[in-house]
Amino acid sequence: MFIQVNLSLLEGFITTIQIFALTLLFALPLGLIISFGSMSKWHPLKWLVKTIIWIIRGTPLMLQLIVIYYGPGLVGVWAQDLIKAGVSNGILQWLATWHVFDRFFALMVAFVINYACYFSEIFRGGIESIPRGQYEAGQVLGMTKTQVFFRVILMQVIKRIVPPMSNEIITLVKDTSLARVVMVYEVLWNAQRFIKSDGLLWPLFYTAVFYLLFCGILTLLFGWIEKKMNYYKG
Repeated sequence: MFIQVNLSLLEGFITTIQIFALTLLFALPLGLIISFGSMSKWHPLKWLVKTIIWIIRGTPLMLQLIVIYYGPGLVGVWAQDLIKAGVSNGILQWLATWHVFDRFFALMVAFVINYACYFSEIFRGGIESIPRGQYEAGQVLGMTKTQVFFRVILMQVIKRIVPPMSNEIITLVKDTSLARVVMVYEVLWNAQRFIKSDGLLWPLFYTAVFYLLFCGILTLLFGWIEKKMNYYKG
């Protein structure tokens, strides 16, 4: 039974790692883009982005998962009901074609948007912490704003945001357990199945070993990155 539990949890843990890796892959660059929007000098864009960030950061990730997974299907049903009632136009016809997203796709959309908004605020704080004189010095040397940002500013920003970013990334490891809300079978879901099928409770607590090992590896990795980045001192 111990071997069977380990194999089952390992299968679920692979899904956990996939969720973790794909979220980082898309949320990190999207977060940087969103941070530019929140610092934009064009106020309509700035306040729109800040409002979106406020909504995403102010509501639970679980609720966002439910809305993104079930929302399109509910909108489609509502549009179909209106069409049956005699109300019809192009927009309703289009909405009536909406259906429930694929579970994994909905999961990734929710995770990427959520973490991109959190990452964007970390990026914004790091960028705004760099003295303005460094931008001006780069331009005096004949560099464009883009060159100054990517060759001078960005590496200093990365050095400053490693600690808060590592906290969010480690939190992401644990948040992957919310995948079971839309019935994606990650490690915690696989452990819960043993309660129903065999009356075993210990596999549920045993998942802590997987989370602790993963978080421990990430902690060591971020510690190594911080040491490597010590060259960039503001």
